[in-house]
Amino acid sequence: MEEPKRLFDLLDRKKALSPERASLVRKEGNEWKKHYIDEYIEKSNQISYALMQLGVERGENVALISSGRPEWNYIDMGTQMIGSVLVPIYPTISVSEYLYILNHSEVRYIIVETEALYKKITSILPQLPEVKTIYTINHVEGAHQLDELFELGKANPQPEKLQAIKDSITTDDVATMIYTSGTTGTPKGVMLAHKGILLNVLGIKDSPGKTWTRALSWMPMCHIYERMMNYLYQYLGMEIYYAESIAKVADNAQEVNPYMMAAVPRFIEKMYDKIFRKGEKLTGVKKKIFDWAIDLGFQYELNDKKRTAIYNLKHSIADKLVYAEIRKALGENFHMLVSGGASIQPRLTRFFTAVGLDLYEGYGLTECSPLVAVTNTYAEEGRRVGSVGFVLPGIEVRFDPANNEIQCRGDNVMKGYFKAPELTAEVIDEEGWFHTGDTGYLDADGYMFLTGRTKNMFKTSMGKFVNPEVIEEKFKESAFILDMMVVGEGEKFAAAIIAPDFDMLQDWCVRHGVSAKSREEMVSDKVVLARYQRVIDKYNATLGNHEQVKRFQLVTDNWTTENQLLTPTLKIKRKNIASYYQNVIADLFK
Repeated sequence: MEEPKRLFDLLDRKKALSPERASLVRKEGNEWKKHYIDEYIEKSNQISYALMQLGVERGENVALISSGRPEWNYIDMGTQMIGSVLVPIYPTISVSEYLYILNHSEVRYIIVETEALYKKITSILPQLPEVKTIYTINHVEGAHQLDELFELGKANPQPEKLQAIKDSITTDDVATMIYTSGTTGTPKGVMLAHKGILLNVLGIKDSPGKTWTRALSWMPMCHIYERMMNYLYQYLGMEIYYAESIAKVADNAQEVNPYMMAAVPRFIEKMYDKIFRKGEKLTGVKKKIFDWAIDLGFQYELNDKKRTAIYNLKHSIADKLVYAEIRKALGENFHMLVSGGASIQPRLTRFFTAVGLDLYEGYGLTECSPLVAVTNTYAEEGRRVGSVGFVLPGIEVRFDPANNEIQCRGDNVMKGYFKAPELTAEVIDEEGWFHTGDTGYLDADGYMFLTGRTKNMFKTSMGKFVNPEVIEEKFKESAFILDMMVVGEGEKFAAAIIAPDFDMLQDWCVRHGVSAKSREEMVSDKVVLARYQRVIDKYNATLGNHEQVKRFQLVTDNWTTENQLLTPTLKIKRKNIASYYQNVIADLFK
């Protein structure tokens, strides 16, 4: 079968590959409703016809604000097939960010999922002079409905014209424009071509098992990582089940028994913390067995040849007593968890693999469609703990000799930032090398390792450079720490703001007779602070003197996308946190 050249070619591939298997599945009420390829193609065509009837031109941007669901895909493919550009936007950003993106992208038509999103966008409609109509996927009283577009397309089919447009679209054309999540300032519109995303899909197509038939999707589809994975599932002819919400992922996994799922490190860390907290409530022999099995998991070697016969015997015992129960809670078919967006703690790679859920890593950026490197199954050793894998075929990588910055070149690199040639020139040089801002290296066997981000590094007043991300990742191995930001630019030492895992901390307080109940009482309790100091001392012992956290402050707030302290991809927003806690930071250095 010929490989797809444009993303919408995946529709014909699916039709030829496995028409009997559902394409997209979503829970409606208490039932999972399956949508098959014929409906997928028909609905996508109707979107194309409707947009043509509305006068949407080739290259014109159309905005979509929605969680993952079948309609998301109909709109995506329908927009692409007429050569227009889908601009997917996170459903969780602020009104001011919506205002900027919708004006900057010059969209005339916006499709939103819910009534809440509709009200949010209509509240700024007077400031969106280019916008003509807002459509809603869910029924909203008084609003234009997505069904109107389906009906408009159904009433005005133009198959010959649509086919002619599709035939004229090349693999080098822009397929989508994604606005960066804004960790470093104003969001930028990243223009990605069909060929870049497909290079990713084809580069990892051999990693999933050949007999796998179902995947679970829960991350926002406007995140290029989750979207690319959805294209991979479609390429492989798998059914894509859309989780009801992030809170329902575990329940949904048990219901549908997926073979694989993509996630970000924070989600995987919380998966582990949930397992850990459950074990903390055990007592006696059961608690000792659980703790032994957890520690054994952290020692797991990914390479079969590196595990001794004694270890394998212990592992088989731990599997019967502990790991099997963990697998049961995850869904009986779950084989692969693909982590992207940031580095994952090496101990979690070992632990989940020991449990029977292979944890694969990748590295990339939105500007790279998104992958640069990924764990794969081609190499004899396969995965290497701490590594994000091998550079994908078709991508060149080099490292700046001055600071080890990762630079890459290939079809995966974006076509540029929308309406910002000067910003594009800052990150893509004249030879086509994209400067990622991340630092790393390749080992002798070609495995890539990340060491930090150049823009986040700071220098103390003593002239020592500190890489905060490496320190934060190390400290977040503790179940007591949910989030953390290391600070100290221009100061004599490094310090940290710590957002505790209050679920864990509350359980700990109960077990240890600490009377503090509210968050305010917990973060100021002497016994609690002493426990956190032991955590600090433990991880400081693994760091150089200038990297050690000399002072810390526990804070009571949850860091979320809603309060703008996390990006939609759950990374910390350093500037926002620094501003929000400016008085706290000042006190740390008094």
